[in-house]
Amino acid sequence: MDLFLNTNWNKVTPCLVLLVLEVLLEFSECATQAEVNKHLELGRDFLARGQLSDALTHYHAAVEGDPHNYLTYFKRGTVYYALGKAKFALQDFSKVLEMKADFTAARLHRANVYLKLAQYREAKEDYLQVTYSEPYNEEAVSLYHRMDGLSEELQLAEAYYRGRDFAAAAELASRLLEASPWSANLRQLRAECYIALNDLFSAVSDIRSVNRLQQDSTDGYHRLATLLYQLGHVSDALKEIRECLKLDPEHKLCFPLYKKLKKVDKLLLECEEASENREFGRCVERAEGVLRVEQEVTLVVFEARKWLCSCHAKEEQYSEAILECGRALELQRDAGVLCSRGDAWLGLGEYDDAIRSYKEALELDEGLQRAKDGISRAQKLQKQSEQRDYYKILGVKRTANKQEITKAYRKAAQKWHPDNFQGDEKKLAEKKFIDIAAAKEVLTDPEKRAVFDAGGDPLDPESGRQQPGFNAPFGHFHHGSPFQFKFHFN
Repeated sequence: MDLFLNTNWNKVTPCLVLLVLEVLLEFSECATQAEVNKHLELGRDFLARGQLSDALTHYHAAVEGDPHNYLTYFKRGTVYYALGKAKFALQDFSKVLEMKADFTAARLHRANVYLKLAQYREAKEDYLQVTYSEPYNEEAVSLYHRMDGLSEELQLAEAYYRGRDFAAAAELASRLLEASPWSANLRQLRAECYIALNDLFSAVSDIRSVNRLQQDSTDGYHRLATLLYQLGHVSDALKEIRECLKLDPEHKLCFPLYKKLKKVDKLLLECEEASENREFGRCVERAEGVLRVEQEVTLVVFEARKWLCSCHAKEEQYSEAILECGRALELQRDAGVLCSRGDAWLGLGEYDDAIRSYKEALELDEGLQRAKDGISRAQKLQKQSEQRDYYKILGVKRTANKQEITKAYRKAAQKWHPDNFQGDEKKLAEKKFIDIAAAKEVLTDPEKRAVFDAGGDPLDPESGRQQPGFNAPFGHFHHGSPFQFKFHFN
């Protein structure tokens, strides 16, 4: 007790504090290492199941928990490599080699990244270092000997491009990309070749890849949007130009293009909406609006002309439709436009021209049902036109209702009743009178009228659809005096 009271606590306290801190630090380190090991275990499990993003999350946590473990960087680097994230894989493998220069697996992986990036000089140096450590490493030896050849082919591709031999440059670039698919420079070179060769679809594919490989490239997004617009893909172009503006809201090239694309896209969408709602006049108005904004980009002008062709035809403005369809077809042969032109010719009663347009559409798309149906309809109407047009006989529109048809029938029957004529005129009146009665029978019967509207003739003897009720009242025209009966106008 005396010893406890006589202890100099001013001297002892610092020692106790240090002892406690040491214990706490050791406990903390144990806890942290346990967590790191848990993340490494989970990362390995996710990697084995192919869940790369989840594996990467746990390897991130492991690196943060233990930034001095070269194996953790290596494991994370392999996941980056599997995900195609060359920049980050390169950073991790280089970090490993800073910490452990003789780690051959990391050097071989880094060499493979350099190869995929078309950085052949750096790849060759790493493969050489691997062979120093492992002289019998077949992969390293084989790839080391390929590097000079690939470097020469790259130089040759660039020379072809400078010499404007774009086809040869594109072919060589394609061969190089089989070995170096992560090279943004090679894809950009090939894209420029495709543009020069007017293969814009292929160029779009390559520039998309370049933008993925070179993230945050405003110029890349502007170039892609421009190409898509030239192809007439306005909505897709608008999406890409918005990506540019996310990076730089006042970009001097992207912002004015964005304003134009937004306007054209809105007008084209309104064309589609108006057509679906059968507001064909509005559709025509919006398509004409597109042409006021854009007169130079061929495929955008084509889209506008295509809508004008279609909507004029549906509005039964057939002459205007023929004109606009022709203008659209001058820009691009299109099966849909040819069908719309066929519909317009059909509306004008020009059956041969209609059939010709539908057949041209089938040459472009042999399975197009619209064209097949159009040919069938045109042939039926053509055959019908060579026989009797019941609407024309009564002088009514195709949209006439039953009351209008009955009224027209009474008027025509009174005019052409055979009792009102003599001699040769009586024979003509008899024929007219039979046609008038036939027209009334067909047009006042919904089923028969539907058959006629579809291009058939329900009273055609050849079709087997002739109705006995029609011929019976006039059957005695061929036996003696034909009009020994009273005609009642019902």
